[in-house]
Amino acid sequence: MIAGKGGVMMEIRQLRVDEFESRVALSQFAFQYQVAPEQMEARRLAFRPEHDWGAFDEQGALMSALLLNPLEIWVQGKQFQMGGVAGVATWPEARRQGCVSKLLVHALETMRNNGQTVSMLHPFAFSFYRKYGYEMTLEYKQYKFEPHQLPSRTETPGQIKRMTEPNIELLNSIYTAYASRFNGPLVRTPEWWKDRVLTKTGRFAVYYSADNVPEGYVFYHVADKKLVINEWVSTNEVSRVALWTYISNHDSMVTEVIISVPIDDPLPFLLSDPRIKQEIVPYFMSRIVDAQGFVAQYPWAEGLQEEEVLLSLTDAHAPWNNGSYRLVWTAEGAGQLEALEDGVSTAEKDVISCDIQSLTAMLLGNRRPSFLLEVGRISGSVENVARLERHIPTKTTFLMDFF
Repeated sequence: MIAGKGGVMMEIRQLRVDEFESRVALSQFAFQYQVAPEQMEARRLAFRPEHDWGAFDEQGALMSALLLNPLEIWVQGKQFQMGGVAGVATWPEARRQGCVSKLLVHALETMRNNGQTVSMLHPFAFSFYRKYGYEMTLEYKQYKFEPHQLPSRTETPGQIKRMTEPNIELLNSIYTAYASRFNGPLVRTPEWWKDRVLTKTGRFAVYYSADNVPEGYVFYHVADKKLVINEWVSTNEVSRVALWTYISNHDSMVTEVIISVPIDDPLPFLLSDPRIKQEIVPYFMSRIVDAQGFVAQYPWAEGLQEEEVLLSLTDAHAPWNNGSYRLVWTAEGAGQLEALEDGVSTAEKDVISCDIQSLTAMLLGNRRPSFLLEVGRISGSVENVARLERHIPTKTTFLMDFF
C-alpha cells in the first residue's frame, strides 16, 4: 500500500483476469460508451490483464486504471520499443486523490524496466500530461476538398488495382517503406493490421509501377457523398500523382473529400487552386522514459570529428533522468550520455539546461534547439546549442494510428 493525496491508501498492481468486468465498467463510464452484449465475449477474450494497471483502495475496489501497450515506433529510420499509455480512467469519488499520478509514475518505472525508452499517449488535455513530462510531438494537417479543387488527373506509368481482399503482407511492405521516413509512426504487426486497421470501413487501392512493384496505396470509403481517406501511403512522386488521379476520378459521386496528411505536406503549393480548407490538428504526446538508453539508441547525424556538450537535465517524475551529463558524439553518429558524478553548475556558459519535455521535443518532436533557446525552453550558449542542433537530424513527425 502507498499513500495518495490526503493520506488515502492505495495499492498499485496489474489487473487479474477476474477483474475484467470492473475494468470495462470503469472504461464505459469514463469514456461514455456501451459495449453491446454480443461484443462482450470478444472483449473478454482480447483482455490482457498484464497490460492493465490499477489503483485499488484498502477494500480492493478499483479506483483508477491505465493500459500500457507494448509497441514499437519509427525514430530516425530505426525501431524503438515504446510504451503506449491509453485508457486512463478514474471513478469520480476517487478523483484528485493522486491515483493517476501514482499510476503514471509506476508506468514509467515499468517501461524503463522493460527497455521501453519512450512513451506516447493521446491526451484528454495537453496541460495535464505536460505535468508528467509529456510533450506534444505529433500533429497533422487535415484537408477538405470540393470536387473541383481535387488535383488534376494526370497519366502515369503503371496502374492502380483495387484489392478485393486485403493482403496484409503486401500492404505492410508499402506502409513500412513510408512510415520509416517519419518520427513517430507505429511499427505494425499482422495482429495490429487485423485488429486495428482492417476493422475500419473502407477499401484499398494499390499503385503498381510499370515494373509491377507496389509503391503506394489508399484506404478510403465513400458514404453520403463524402469520400474519407483513412490512410494515404505513397513512396514516390509517381505513386502520389497516380493515387490522386484515382481519387479525383470519384469527383462525380462526392461533394467532399477529406484526408489527413503530415504537417509539412506540400500539396497546396502544387494545386492550381490552393484555397482548400486546411486544419492543423494537435494529436499525440511523447516522452523520453530513459534518457541514457534513448540517447544511446538514437541515430545522430554524422560529424567531422568527436564532439560533446554538457547537459543539465531535470525530470520531476523519472528521477533516474535527473542529473548532469556529458553528451558525446562520435564522427559516425553514435551518441552517449555520460553521467557526471560531481555535477556541473548550471551557471556555467558551456552547460545546456533543459527538462525532459524539451529534450523530447528536440529528439522526437522536430523542434530545433535554436527555437527552444529563443523561446526560453532551454538555456545555454548560442555556440553550444548550435553544436547540439547540428547533431539532430531533421525528421517530420507523423502518426497514422490511434491507441
